[in-house]
Amino acid sequence: MNTCFLNLVLTPVRPMRAMALSSVLLCLSLCLPSAHAAPANDKRTRANNEVVFAPGASALSRLMIAPVSEIPVPVTEPLNGKIVFDENRTARIYSPVAGRALRLRAQVGDVVKAGQALLELDSPDVGGAVADARKAQADLHLKQQALERSRMLVEGGVLARKEAEVAAADWESARAESARANARLNNLGVSTGGSDHYSLRTPIAGVVVERNANPGTEVRPDSPNPIFTVTDPNRLWASIDLPERDLSRISQGQKLSIQVDAYPDETFSGEVTSIGVMVDPVTRRIPVRCSVDSRGKLKPEMYARLTPLDSSQHKVIRVPNSALITEGLYSYVFVEEQPLHFKKRQVTLDVQRREYATVKQGLRVGERIVTGGALLLNAELLVGP
Repeated sequence: MNTCFLNLVLTPVRPMRAMALSSVLLCLSLCLPSAHAAPANDKRTRANNEVVFAPGASALSRLMIAPVSEIPVPVTEPLNGKIVFDENRTARIYSPVAGRALRLRAQVGDVVKAGQALLELDSPDVGGAVADARKAQADLHLKQQALERSRMLVEGGVLARKEAEVAAADWESARAESARANARLNNLGVSTGGSDHYSLRTPIAGVVVERNANPGTEVRPDSPNPIFTVTDPNRLWASIDLPERDLSRISQGQKLSIQVDAYPDETFSGEVTSIGVMVDPVTRRIPVRCSVDSRGKLKPEMYARLTPLDSSQHKVIRVPNSALITEGLYSYVFVEEQPLHFKKRQVTLDVQRREYATVKQGLRVGERIVTGGALLLNAELLVGP
């Protein structure tokens, strides 16, 4: 019985004024619990393995729920690899001439079109090439006039045929020199009317991902590093150094499952495009190159885990390890039976890896399970109502 109520009952009866009676009633209202008080917990349990939440329960915001999915059967443990540029879609651009950088036309991250200027150089090499082309053109014109005169004199009997043959040889030599000088200008993308300024251009469209020049930088054609690197960021490869013991499990065209630390809950697809022809004598590994569907999320130089998949049509159910509750020798997951209603269910695992496990029995494709906050639900279940 409530203490305040006992004190009131045991108090000797005396005449009370209206004020005293009001005070007694106020004391009773404060001491006795209200029949309409809010429950202390917004969770209630229906059975030993079920948890039911009230709508708007605060614990729901800490739960992550996802449908169960299937994947092709993996044939080996995940292999360590790295995301790299697709070399068929990448251009490392060097300067074909020496010079000094005047101004930059592109920055890292810029989207560029094929043929767009990236850098302007002040290059004496270009000026010399233009001068050589002009000189060769003038010499060709002079030798052509000399050849025409000698032919006219030979026809008039004034000049010996030998002199005309020498003039023809000189003209051929001048024409060859002019062709060489013009080919050099065409290779540089410069006309005979140009100056000693040179524009370094990209041969492909893409995104500038690297730049190794600033205004005033001295540029040389024998530089060990490219001045610009342009690539298509949506076309990437995955590179694997395959252990020799796993070679029999990899084949050309085999599908892969790819995971990276940046997106731990996502899986990317890939395919083996080439396998090295020899084993590295030092590492005893074989280089394997794979195409990757990056969906615009993966970045070059990311480390990745690549799992070769069985080429057959067999599939297995996969769940993240964060969804599993281990108790002794058994594993459990929380299945969403209906909104706000979760049931703890025992499952039989097939293979458990670092990030996920495959389930042999206990789950069906499409069922929704708790992938984040399973430990919280298990604690709520142990506490009880």
